[in-house]
Amino acid sequence: MDLAQHPFLEIIWSFFIIFVWVAWFWLLISIAIDIFRRHDISGGLKAVWLIFIVFVPFLGVLVYVLTQSKSMQERAAAEATQQKQAMDDYIRATATTSGGAATEIAQAKALRDDGTITEEEFNAIKAKALAAS
Repeated sequence: MDLAQHPFLEIIWSFFIIFVWVAWFWLLISIAIDIFRRHDISGGLKAVWLIFIVFVPFLGVLVYVLTQSKSMQERAAAEATQQKQAMDDYIRATATTSGGAATEIAQAKALRDDGTITEEEFNAIKAKALAAS
């Protein structure tokens, strides 16, 4: 039996070819996204890069990766940091606005300890907060 005609090797070769195509398209899409997200170049230069990548793909991708790889990484890191900061701000804002019963009871306890409210008022606030949760 000829080893080159073995069906298993044909399947492995097919998987390899599919993997290479998926990686190629992933690279093209990543570069296109990076070009559109750039703020340091004008629209005309963005169009030139896109035309270069679409009409001369292998050379265009190679040139873009060789010349812009460091700034691509810096832009990706900055974008990730910005998204993390936005998520942290959202979580912080949500957590402080809806503190729940524990926050209300802690605020009422601080008022009671300061002498602003009486023990009966504290118990009423506490009962109301626990009933609401």
